[in-house]
Amino acid sequence: MRVHAATATLAVALAAACHSPPPATDAQSSYEPRSEPGEGQRFLARMAGTWRVQKTFHRRDGGAPSISVGRCAQRLAHDGRFLISEFEFDGGDGRPASTGTGTIGFDPDTGHFTSFWIDSRSTRISVRASDEPFDGSCIRLAARSIAADSARQSRTETVLEDDDARIRHRQWSTGDAGERLVMELVMERSRD
Repeated sequence: MRVHAATATLAVALAAACHSPPPATDAQSSYEPRSEPGEGQRFLARMAGTWRVQKTFHRRDGGAPSISVGRCAQRLAHDGRFLISEFEFDGGDGRPASTGTGTIGFDPDTGHFTSFWIDSRSTRISVRASDEPFDGSCIRLAARSIAADSARQSRTETVLEDDDARIRHRQWSTGDAGERLVMELVMERSRD
């Protein structure tokens, strides 16, 4: 009887061992720890969707601003960790259409955002990051240089308005000549 009980116990233990998943190992986490979405991602999620866009570019010489219209589709990627933005602006007046792609993420450990922008007007990559932790209502970013000869200094602010039906994004030049509004995007949520 004891032999049968011992054999049955051994059989159950072996069966359990055979069906248990192997211990999870994630070698990359020892160097680059995982992080979960936080407050910043919840704010970015409110910007997902399709938008009608008006871009106003303010001329350096103070002349009449250039206004163009376009569209933007924004979606969360990588399990809600990043917001990807795809813009297309109408050329108008014989000008070619322009496109752009932005990616923005938030590090819950530091409370800072980082963004990257590329477009059809240039071969440069624009990099921006927060100087201060997120305040819960406005994404404030400053230009970061990845080149040795950091030339342009600027800052941006992005806010949600009208119960998340509008995004207002402004960019200022902040060089030695002082601060000057360069561009403003007004994005209205598309209802179609």
